[in-house]
This record gives sequence, C-alpha cells and structure tokens, in this order.
Amino acid sequence: MNIRPSAAIRQNYNEVADMCRKTAQPVFLTKNGEGDLVVMDIATYERREAMLNLREELLAVEEDRVRGSKGYSVDVVAEMMRKAIAEVSGDANGK
Repeated sequence: MNIRPSAAIRQNYNEVADMCRKTAQPVFLTKNGEGDLVVMDIATYERREAMLNLREELLAVEEDRVRGSKGYSVDVVAEMMRKAIAEVSGDANGK
C-alpha cells in the first residue's frame, strides 16, 4: 500500500503519477495524518470499473437464478449469438 502526505501530489506530481502507473496500485494521500484522497492512473481505474460492473451483472444474474428465473441452454445462447453476429455483420441468414 502506497501512502503519501497530500503535499506529495503538489510537490512531486510526476513521481506519484509514475508510481501509480508502474505499480497499477492506488496511492493513498493523507492530510494531517488522516486518510484524505486516493489517486490512481486511468488504466487501473478503468480496469476496476469494468470489474465492478461485471460483478454487478453477475450478481444480478445469480439473484435471478436464485429467485427461480428460467435460464437458457447453451444451444439457445449459441443461436442467439449467431443471430446477433449476423445482424451486425449484415448477414440476414445468420451464417
């Protein structure tokens, strides 16, 4: 865990930014000895957001399953995927 005083972002921005990029970990900034902010590079932020969104989607699907929602067979999903691919590629026959 990288912890720095908040003054580090003002005085050593490039150093903090490089640390974020190299470690792909957030840097925790303190103010008066207390946690204040978290700084991370864009790539790490986007990865975390994508992971959180995927977890939310998986949780929603699992909640539906537990409530008894009917799912789809592998064959049905494969056919749905073929049709979707055909739609975006302009192939009306689904092949």
